[in-house]
Amino acid sequence: MRAPEVEGGATTRPRNSRVQAAWRLRRKLQALVDCVNICCFPFCWARVDVRTCGFGAASGPWRAPPGPGPPLRRNGRGDRTYAVVPPRIATVVRSAAGAGATHFGWIIPFPLVVPSFVLNSGGRPEFERDTTTEKRLWRPGGVFSTGPAVQHSSEVEQHPWRGSALSPTTGSERGSLYVLTPSSDESIAAEWAGGKGKNLHTLTASGFQVPRWSVIGLDVFAEFCRDGGLDGHLARLLAGDLESRAGRIAAEIARLIEDAPLGDRLTDAIGLAYGLAGGGAVAVRSSGPQEDGARHSFAGQFDTFLNVRGLDEVVAHVRRCWASAFSERSLRYRAQRRLPVSADGVAVIVQHMVAAELSGVLFTADPVTGRTDRHVVSAVHGLGEGLVSGAVDADTVVLDAGTGEPLTTVIGDKRERYDAGSGPGCRVSPVADGDRAELSLTADRLERLHAAGARLAALYGTPQDIEWAIADDTLWILQSRPVTTLAPAADPAPEPGRDLRLWDNSNIVESFSGVVSPLTYSFAADTYAKVYDSYARALGVRGERLREVQEWTPHLLGYVHGRVYYNLFHWYRMVRLAPLYPLNRRVLEKSLGVAESISDEVADALHPFTPRPGLRGHVERLTRTVVFAGRFITIRKSVDTFHRDFYRAYTIFNNVDYDALPGDETYRRFRRLQRELIEKWGPMQTLDATILLSVGLLALLTRRWLPTAPEWFTWAAAAPGGGVESAEPVWALRELADQARADAEVLALLERTPDSEAHQALRDAGHVRFLRAVDAYIADYGYRSPDELKLEVPDLRENPAGLFTLLRGALPDTGDGGGTPDRGGEVDAYLDEHLGRPRRLVYERVRGKARAALADRERLRFCRTRAFGAAKRMLRALGRDLARAGAVDAWDDVFFLRLEEIRGAYEGMIAHTELRDLVVLRRRQQAADTALHAPSRFTTRGAPYWSGNLERAGWNSGPAAPGGARELTGVPCCPGVAEGPAVVTDTPRDIGGGILLTYRTDPGWVTALSSAAALVIERGSPLTHVAVVARELGIPTVVQVKGATTEIRTGTRLRVDGAAGTVAVLADPSPDTAAAVPDSPRTETHQ
Repeated sequence: MRAPEVEGGATTRPRNSRVQAAWRLRRKLQALVDCVNICCFPFCWARVDVRTCGFGAASGPWRAPPGPGPPLRRNGRGDRTYAVVPPRIATVVRSAAGAGATHFGWIIPFPLVVPSFVLNSGGRPEFERDTTTEKRLWRPGGVFSTGPAVQHSSEVEQHPWRGSALSPTTGSERGSLYVLTPSSDESIAAEWAGGKGKNLHTLTASGFQVPRWSVIGLDVFAEFCRDGGLDGHLARLLAGDLESRAGRIAAEIARLIEDAPLGDRLTDAIGLAYGLAGGGAVAVRSSGPQEDGARHSFAGQFDTFLNVRGLDEVVAHVRRCWASAFSERSLRYRAQRRLPVSADGVAVIVQHMVAAELSGVLFTADPVTGRTDRHVVSAVHGLGEGLVSGAVDADTVVLDAGTGEPLTTVIGDKRERYDAGSGPGCRVSPVADGDRAELSLTADRLERLHAAGARLAALYGTPQDIEWAIADDTLWILQSRPVTTLAPAADPAPEPGRDLRLWDNSNIVESFSGVVSPLTYSFAADTYAKVYDSYARALGVRGERLREVQEWTPHLLGYVHGRVYYNLFHWYRMVRLAPLYPLNRRVLEKSLGVAESISDEVADALHPFTPRPGLRGHVERLTRTVVFAGRFITIRKSVDTFHRDFYRAYTIFNNVDYDALPGDETYRRFRRLQRELIEKWGPMQTLDATILLSVGLLALLTRRWLPTAPEWFTWAAAAPGGGVESAEPVWALRELADQARADAEVLALLERTPDSEAHQALRDAGHVRFLRAVDAYIADYGYRSPDELKLEVPDLRENPAGLFTLLRGALPDTGDGGGTPDRGGEVDAYLDEHLGRPRRLVYERVRGKARAALADRERLRFCRTRAFGAAKRMLRALGRDLARAGAVDAWDDVFFLRLEEIRGAYEGMIAHTELRDLVVLRRRQQAADTALHAPSRFTTRGAPYWSGNLERAGWNSGPAAPGGARELTGVPCCPGVAEGPAVVTDTPRDIGGGILLTYRTDPGWVTALSSAAALVIERGSPLTHVAVVARELGIPTVVQVKGATTEIRTGTRLRVDGAAGTVAVLADPSPDTAAAVPDSPRTETHQ
């Protein structure tokens, strides 16, 4: 909107008394600020036109004829002089002048005015100066220095213009004509600069490098039409059906605009815009009111002219831009989209031409696939005209939107380049053969483009189509507009609705690997639902909000072809129950070890329940934040209380022989276990939120205060340190190995006896002391075993053979157990060197919270193991009861039933006779599922098993693709370097000091770490259970090593660098080595 109207030198005041008082106070404060500014800078005495706030210098180096008169004037040569006071100073001037004044003598501080300059007949600005002095009083940016006077624009063109918002005028009674600049008010730019001009204003205000520009406002065209009598003609021509008459209408309007007179007032406005853009070679661009909008871009509908020089040419091309608003293609574009057609015309941008070495377009979403997790960059040598016109075959690089990493690269032919010529338009020249064959985009340029694209997408909140240029190693943003033709995405880029699901097994594979039984999945899904329902209650979610949460908590886990997956969108919803969602979701992705982040727009669309608008929504969020803060502060006390209560109840459940009880009594106690152990777990999920928050803050502080710290540093700093409960089985196993080595007879027996017979052999041989130590280990840690959460897999209590497998691997005396002490001392030394005391105190406070939370999590993990172990014993007893009753053929058929079916059998909701057929069907289905290759991450729309969802996602029964990489990379987890032979296995076993390499781990693998020189995991994350223990033991570890189990064979000699996150292949296995140490059998092959 325009500034308030001026009547008699006074600004119109608002009528409301309170608003009047605020208005007066604001004016007084602004006047005070401006007076202070005046006192701090050099002065020049100026004669100010109060009505227009232009000025002509009465004395000093700014030369103009004395006396009143319009400040925009012509000299004897036909050149024009311009100088304008900014609106803030104008307010002070008018206030001081008083009513009725026309001119006012004023001391103008040079930095706050636009210097007077002349546009000569060639259209180049010259600065007027006092002929008696050689002091230069201004240079771009308002900085004063001394030296030869500026006579032309060559020096000015080296800098972007930093002037003030302008409303130049000739002093006509009709008021201002808008010539807009970067300093114009945002609301004025939005109203008068057109879509493209408004975007330029936003880009400049946001700190992007934009070639200096000005905009000839929409009102200039409106006055042109009024003065030339075009209003009636345009209204007549644009009435009725346009599409069939578009060609004739466009030609007639173009003739009218070309022939209509352009008075001095309008010529002066265009000249001012040309001067503010720096003169010389400029681009003249149309900027329509609806152009570059979110729904309609009008791309290519209006005209742009490059390399226009001289005021006469600029005026001629401004006319052409006005005419392009009514071109045939523009009229048809509107008609086809049923958009209104008006006679408003277009604003016109005058922008300094950049001598581009490289130009191109950047899309912050893939325009073909619609994926917003991709950026697409195209580039050509010279100006971008060759690219946008399609004349030059450009280089194209697809980047990962999150990391900026190049994913695909196509080198275009780039035979020609377009550059500015001596006249309007471009000259075309050949590109050297060497430049044609090479990628024009260096790594540094790609990094800068990715960063700029990410900033622009965040600024506008939607994918952007960005034109850019590079000159003198500076990245210039020429324009940015929304991508309006984005294809529907096939990946998680679109907003997640009820039918779009993102499946990922990154972290859950640690607990539920490969094909799991229906009973294991249904028990796990039921447990997760109960726990997170309780978590929501603990944060104060009630009523309708809680019912909305209960719609998705039962579906936190998915079950696809026998594999367990995170239904990932629901986990983002769960994280959003706690405050600081943007930070927590990033740490969630790290802790889950997901391969790629979802886009910001998708993440922002995920809510645990429908957000409430207004005050109620704010109160609701504040309440949850206060409750969470209380639990965050008292989490250690809460964990201690839960830990004590858990073991009080667990001891009762653990000391029962369930096979001796009737089936219905076992079922009753199972339901009680769910109530007393599982349903009370919810408040403890605050600990996970605490870990996300504290580790996230620690990582943030590390990035800001320790920018040169290695990638593993945050995880090492957060490591719980000595005494973590999860490491106890490792130390206990090492003590057991020490006892065996100390007794030659025991050692010999273990070396010659198969693992499945070792326990009985020790009993028969009378090794009572060692057998007592073995039984004590099983009593304490019998539930801690590989695949401990899979109900169908026996634990060490049921099958102690697994313990002897682990013990055999720990028997070789490796001195330090294959690792080094934890890195706490190294971390402390690094902090001592790089952080001062105030920052160190803050860092240690956050670090202490993270370490304590991770230690507490390991305590709760042991509780979970024991709770699942007790449930496992109960459900196995129920299986034997169902077999005795004839409901199933064998007791282990129970694993092919779902929990709700077992519940139905004992609650009278399903007939026993129905169960046997279900078991037969599911055994057959599991055999088929085992043969399939399972993708780690995929999306589905609608019902996952229908419409070819899974086939498109990569589920197939073909052979795995062979690998061949000589160095694999992953996420650094624990620093250190180790070399040795790889032992590729799906189960923990004796690896004899080699490098343990596996697709995934679970908590039961910690005992295998005692004999490992290093650990390489294809899936997982730095916060998984085994990773925490590996850091505690000082074992070099790398996780998320894609393709590790398919590209490396047992016996391959590797070098693992846990700090760099690399796994280098030093030598392939010899035939003898491969035969002697075969890969362990796999239950499935992963892709």
